[in-house]
Amino acid sequence: MKLQMLCLALVLLAVETNAIKQGKNVTIPALLVFGDSIMDTGNNNNLPTLLKCNFPPYGKDFPNGFASGRFSDGRVPSDLIAEKLGLAKTLPAYLNRNLKPDDLLKGVTFASGGTGYDPLTAKIMSVISVWDQLTYFKEYISKIKQHFGEERAQNILDHSFFLVVSSSNDLAHTYLAQSHRYDRKSYANFLADSAVKFVRELHKLGARKIGVFSAVPVGCVPLQRTVFGGMLTRGCNRPLNYMAKQFNARLSPALESLDKELDGLILYIDVYDTLFDMIQHPKKYGCCGSGALAVSYMCNILNPFTCSNSSAYVFWDSYHPTERAYQVIVDNLLDKYLSKVF
Repeated sequence: MKLQMLCLALVLLAVETNAIKQGKNVTIPALLVFGDSIMDTGNNNNLPTLLKCNFPPYGKDFPNGFASGRFSDGRVPSDLIAEKLGLAKTLPAYLNRNLKPDDLLKGVTFASGGTGYDPLTAKIMSVISVWDQLTYFKEYISKIKQHFGEERAQNILDHSFFLVVSSSNDLAHTYLAQSHRYDRKSYANFLADSAVKFVRELHKLGARKIGVFSAVPVGCVPLQRTVFGGMLTRGCNRPLNYMAKQFNARLSPALESLDKELDGLILYIDVYDTLFDMIQHPKKYGCCGSGALAVSYMCNILNPFTCSNSSAYVFWDSYHPTERAYQVIVDNLLDKYLSKVF
C-alpha cells in the first residue's frame, strides 16, 4: 500500500513538474508586443514621421475621446489582449514620455505604425524597425532589473506573453520598391524567413512564450479595393492577397518546426481567415476608409467620410479596423489560442 502511495506521489509530482515546464497554471505577468500600427499605442507620436494619428477623429471612442496615437477610433488589439489576460485595459507605448517604472511591469508595446520585417519598410516610412524594437526591448529588461531586480526580470522573460505582428506594410508598399530583386512569391518567402529570424532573436533575449500573427488579407482593405478593385466592383487586390497567403504558407510550418526546436512556446496565430470573413460578409464597412484615401493625416475631422457610429463598421480608416472589429477578432483568436499559452 505504501509503495502504491509512493508511486502515485511520484506520478503527481511528474505531472506537476511538466505542467510548470509547459507554463500551465502560471500567471502571465506581462504582455510585450512588437510590430506595426495594428499594435502601436503611441510610439510614433514623437517620431519625425507622417505616420501619426494623435489627433481627431482618431480616438473618438477612446476614453475621454483622447487621440492617443492608436490607429483606430478606440483601443487596438494590444489593449484588448492585455485586458483579456487580466493585466490592464490599455497597454502603454514604450516611448511614452510619461511612463514610470511601475508602468513597465504589466508590459508595453514597442510597435511602430508603418514598420515591417523588411528593414527598408521602416526606412521609407521613417518609423521604428522591428529590429530596433528588439533594442528597445533589451533596454526595457535592463530597466526592470534596475528597478525591480534580476528575479522579477527573469519572471517576466519566462512567463510573459510576447506578440509579434507585422508584414502588411512590407506587402502593400515595400514590395514595389523591391520588385527588381524579388517576384511576389520570393518576397513573401523573404518576409516569412525574416519573421522566423526575428523570433529566434527574441528567444535568444529570453522570451519563452511567443505568438506570431499571420499576414492579414491586406488586399481587401478599403484603400486597396478603391485603387485596385475596380470602380464598380471594388473587389480585393488578389495579387496582394496571394502574397499574404504565400507568407502564411511559409511561416506556419517554419514556426511549428521552431517550436519543436526551442524550449518554451512558439505559436502561429492565424488572423487571415477571421478578418477575411468579416470583410466579405458585413452589410457595411468602411467609415473613414469607405472609399476615400484616408489614413493618418488624411483621416481628420474635416473628412466628410468620418462616421459618427464607428462601432457599426469593420474599418475605421483606409487600412485599420474599428475597436469593435478588433474586439471580435481578438475574442475569436484568444478563445482558440489562449489555452495554449497558459
